[in-house]
Amino acid sequence: MRGDLLLEIGAEEIPARFLPNIIKDIERLAQMQLDEALVSPGEIKVYATPRRMALLINDLPAMQAEKIVENKGPATKIAYNEDGSLSKAALGFARGQGVDALSLKEKDGYLYAVKTLGGKPVAELLPDMLANIITSLSFPKTMRWGDLDFRFVRPIHWIVALFGDQIIPLEIAGIMSGRTSRGHRFLSQASCEITNPACYRRIMADNFVMVDQDERRSAITGQITALAKELGGNISIDEDLLEEVVYLVEYPTALSGKFDKSFLDLPKEAVITPMREHQRYFPVLDDKGALMPHFITVRNGGRQNIDVVAAGNERVLRARLEDAAFFYNEDRKRPLESGLEKLKTVVFQDGLGSMYDKSQRLRALSAYIAEVSQSDIDMKKLDRTAYLAKADLVTGMVGEFDELQGVMGREYALLQGEDEDVARGIYEHYMPRFAGDGLPATSTGRIVALADKIDNICATFSRGLVPTGSQDPYALRRQAIGVINILAAANCRLPLEQALGKALDLLALEADKKAALKEQIEDFFAQRVKNILGAQGYRYDIVDAVLSADSGDITQIFKKAEALRDFTEQKEKMQLAVNAFTRVANISKQPLDEIKVDESLFAHQTEKELYKAYKELCEKAGEALGKGIYIDALNCVAELAQPVNAFFDSVMVMDKDEKIKNNRLSMLKRIADFATKVADLSKIVE
Repeated sequence: MRGDLLLEIGAEEIPARFLPNIIKDIERLAQMQLDEALVSPGEIKVYATPRRMALLINDLPAMQAEKIVENKGPATKIAYNEDGSLSKAALGFARGQGVDALSLKEKDGYLYAVKTLGGKPVAELLPDMLANIITSLSFPKTMRWGDLDFRFVRPIHWIVALFGDQIIPLEIAGIMSGRTSRGHRFLSQASCEITNPACYRRIMADNFVMVDQDERRSAITGQITALAKELGGNISIDEDLLEEVVYLVEYPTALSGKFDKSFLDLPKEAVITPMREHQRYFPVLDDKGALMPHFITVRNGGRQNIDVVAAGNERVLRARLEDAAFFYNEDRKRPLESGLEKLKTVVFQDGLGSMYDKSQRLRALSAYIAEVSQSDIDMKKLDRTAYLAKADLVTGMVGEFDELQGVMGREYALLQGEDEDVARGIYEHYMPRFAGDGLPATSTGRIVALADKIDNICATFSRGLVPTGSQDPYALRRQAIGVINILAAANCRLPLEQALGKALDLLALEADKKAALKEQIEDFFAQRVKNILGAQGYRYDIVDAVLSADSGDITQIFKKAEALRDFTEQKEKMQLAVNAFTRVANISKQPLDEIKVDESLFAHQTEKELYKAYKELCEKAGEALGKGIYIDALNCVAELAQPVNAFFDSVMVMDKDEKIKNNRLSMLKRIADFATKVADLSKIVE
């Protein structure tokens, strides 16, 4: 008889930012345990609130499936003694497999142990399965409590484990499983009994806990949208903030508050940032997008004393906004440029000088990027932007609200008469700040953003602080992806290896160290490009083919990948080209002291025809490459496939005459170089 399974782990308040990954981890581990146990479930659902994580699996079978496995043992020629009895090798194999030696089967010259796995009651398997799920969970940070060696995200207070209406016995960190859960910390009684998994959500709802995070998200969105409409405005829903609030509450109730209209004289972001980042409030906007003197927040509870709660939130926000107003007025008394001198006292990174030094590198690298990318830009505005980009770091406003770096630089620059492009560039050079953020819209902001991120990556790598696994404290992956997206979106033709070389030069590194670092950072960027292309749906072999022929121009890599994808859809032409140039690539690996083609050494008509076709198509492909029409260049490569195959069919490349052999190899090396201008076709899997 099939049944439902419930596992609920109750704990002290879990950080909201941990819970989305905990949900994924529990689902992954549950599926892995079920697969290993040969148990086929119905739907798997994972729920999480600040005080609990719950696994609900519907329609589990009463018995695990059976599986017959055959394990290969010793060859029959060594499995028997001369008298026909089983040898020590055969007996040892049977013992290791846990089967009777007489049950071993002969097949294909070997002995096999045939075993039937599974067939046990699922109820007997569940204690170990659930314990494995709990103990295998990983968290960014863990705690120990009491005198236990066990570590978990927060101390565990209760465990509910049920299969149907039966308790699954297990013990974790001294806590025995049962059917007793706990409702909302303030709105419900101390405990509640779960009779069976099917009624779990209803019983928790009766005790003021909305266990389903999707249900909470929908409830919060609906409540704050309706409340904003009552206030005559619209809600500005930041998805990251919404996600955090979802995991901060078990029973959401939206409420509104107000603040003094005088604070609307502050820059919009200076009001929204204290609301959103510090208080978890949602700002309210009018129909024109202007900020209204209202906010909406979500409490973890009901509507009791809602006016008192709103007044308390208003007092807290007023204190924050008064601080913002004070710093804003004080900062305006000093020119933004005056902050450059203070940057000399702010350390950039250990051993890499001050933020002032960083600013000087930013100016030099920005100018270099503008030059090598042939950007049509006002160099004076570019230099001014790079010069002032970090000046707001020492302002009072950014010191109090560091999320406003760049924002206040823009505002102060505009107030003090700086050019609008310079002010926008100061703001944009931090973009993109996070996944899903916009990209710089101006050429000035774009180039300074590239310079800033490339300098950050090179500087951090030079200290040996390379991202490993899930550890990336300096957000270098995000910054590398930002560089790639900026270049691709703007069609900016920047030879990345040159920009990296210049950035490393500005760090004044030793020559031998610089070369190794440059290669390491190039590989780091290549991996990010590979991941992005894969996420965009490109086949792995297309990605490998394009990256193998990469010239370092990221913008063109994406265009080449698109062209190669279109080219591979021409099945017949693609297969002909891949086969031909795989042969060329393989034989052209032969080492040569000098690559030189002498047409007078051609001894066969097909090599003359091949070289003639190569020169004509190389010129034609060069024109296509210059225009960035990569599909035309690939078609030129495909046209060369027929003379390549004719050459291989009629000519022995490795001729006894050393001069003829080397001349043919030289020609093939040139053809191989020509063929990989867009992609290495030998990487394509037919």
